[in-house]
Amino acid sequence: MTGLKRRSAFTIMTSLIGLVYPLIPFMIIAVTAGVLGFLCAIFITVLGGEALIAILHDRFSLETLAAVFTQLTGTALPANSEAGAAAAECTALIGNTWLGLSVQTIVICMIIFAVLRGGLRYGEQYCNHYIAFKLLALIRHKVFAALRRLAPAKLEGKDKGNLISLITTDIELLEVFYAHTISPIIIAVLTSLCMLIFIGSYSLLAVPVALAGYVTVGLIIPLQNGKRTRDSGLAFRTSFGNLNSFVLESLRGLEEIIQYGAGERIQTELRRQSEELSSTGGCLSMQEARQRAETNTAVLLFTFLQLFLSLWLFRTGAIDFAAVVSITLGMSASFGPVLALAQLSNNLHQTLASGDRILSLLEEEPLVEEIPADGKERSFEGLEIDHIDFSYGGKPILHDYSAVIQKNTITGIHGASGSGKSTLLKLIMRFRAVQKGCIRISGEDINTMPTAALRVFESYVAQESMLFKGTIADNIKIGKLDASEEEVIAAAQKASIHQFIAALPKGYNTPVGELGDTLSGGEKQRIALARAFLHDAPLLLLDEPTSNLDALNERIILKSLKEARAGKTIILVSHRISTLNIAENILSV
Repeated sequence: MTGLKRRSAFTIMTSLIGLVYPLIPFMIIAVTAGVLGFLCAIFITVLGGEALIAILHDRFSLETLAAVFTQLTGTALPANSEAGAAAAECTALIGNTWLGLSVQTIVICMIIFAVLRGGLRYGEQYCNHYIAFKLLALIRHKVFAALRRLAPAKLEGKDKGNLISLITTDIELLEVFYAHTISPIIIAVLTSLCMLIFIGSYSLLAVPVALAGYVTVGLIIPLQNGKRTRDSGLAFRTSFGNLNSFVLESLRGLEEIIQYGAGERIQTELRRQSEELSSTGGCLSMQEARQRAETNTAVLLFTFLQLFLSLWLFRTGAIDFAAVVSITLGMSASFGPVLALAQLSNNLHQTLASGDRILSLLEEEPLVEEIPADGKERSFEGLEIDHIDFSYGGKPILHDYSAVIQKNTITGIHGASGSGKSTLLKLIMRFRAVQKGCIRISGEDINTMPTAALRVFESYVAQESMLFKGTIADNIKIGKLDASEEEVIAAAQKASIHQFIAALPKGYNTPVGELGDTLSGGEKQRIALARAFLHDAPLLLLDEPTSNLDALNERIILKSLKEARAGKTIILVSHRISTLNIAENILSV
């Protein structure tokens, strides 16, 4: 990656939300279940207050006092008596329960809401995580497709640890966004709107206080915290990637570190980077603690403010005591959805930083665009390099270079180190594009030739042979995935490695280990050659194919090249004069 675009949080979230479109039905189910679940949880508390009102109403009602008076005296309580008037006044002050429910009905409703809350919460979380994991799989495919599109030119020399961090932990962090961010925001808005309607049914004067509380806890505080931690979140993800790169590099070079006594220096650098990461993480933790304190304080402040307002309205006769209880309990219990938003900001800065890094990769343009197939049949008739120029970062490598490679010939390329020999092969492969002039195969400019057709024409063995974790047979079959066992053996024989493989306990099923670390450099090089022979392309590009071989194995490989040259054009790059002796033509670069 050439560098992160510092997008705004809104831009990042909008881009990530756009990926949810195919899963909208699940999102609707998640939001519906979430809203209903929170309302069930809120009204369990509200109904508890309603039960209290119902008990007080029964205790001080005129009917209750009349029944007690009749039981004690045997006569009815006069309607205009002092006790009757007091009971009527108490009943009016207390007020009726919401919808006039009895204590028994309220208790039944609370049990039903509690059961529903559990089921709805499960449904919400199931749908959210289904969406999250589906989208993470989709994003992984997009990221690997982007890496494939950018390779190899844009990825040469890139920080592999940062790439590993991006395609693992950065993508995993998006689970927080998809499972715990999108629907919670919608749920908080809808639930808060329902509660504003509920509170407003008692008093419109209580609505502004509730709205201010929801906006402060769910929007203002998270936004302020996001601004404070945005740079720290990006720095934390970057430091994490750098540490991954350093550890990966140190593990791969462990033998050299031990040999040259560089362990103390590596430990010092590892400690420095760890402390840098810890410092950034500590800063984020402090901001998280500050945000939690601000959020809790705001919840208590607005709850008490609503209580005082309700009591004032009660004293003025605008509402009864039942309304005071319902408004206050409803307000205090309804902060759950917006508290979920406030808690999001603790990790959202890291999630958005990860999203920014992923979006930067997905939007990065390759140096060489792949050309789609056009259905034309092509044959290899030779290669022409016509006055090409190429430079790396402004440093000229090839200038006005021309050459003609005849079909069915072996051409050697010789030159000083850094003169552009390996670069020339990469240009022929169109791993990079020439900046001036052109390269033609069978008279056709490779910049217009479909990429798949170009790959069919060419086999390429680089200086560093890359082996993948798997068996020897699997690694050879990369040259032709559907190759038979006989074809694999024939390719290995051409590369003079069949006898070595056959002598192994598991033969071609022997694991090569990570990066082929169970094999020597020469053995890896010959497996790469076998892979190229198996591909069986008419143009064979070999970059120092015998650099890791002794003189005996070099002669065997060169003999195999001569014997397998029928119908093939071979371009051979080498420093060794002995290797170039098989070439019919030698070009200087």
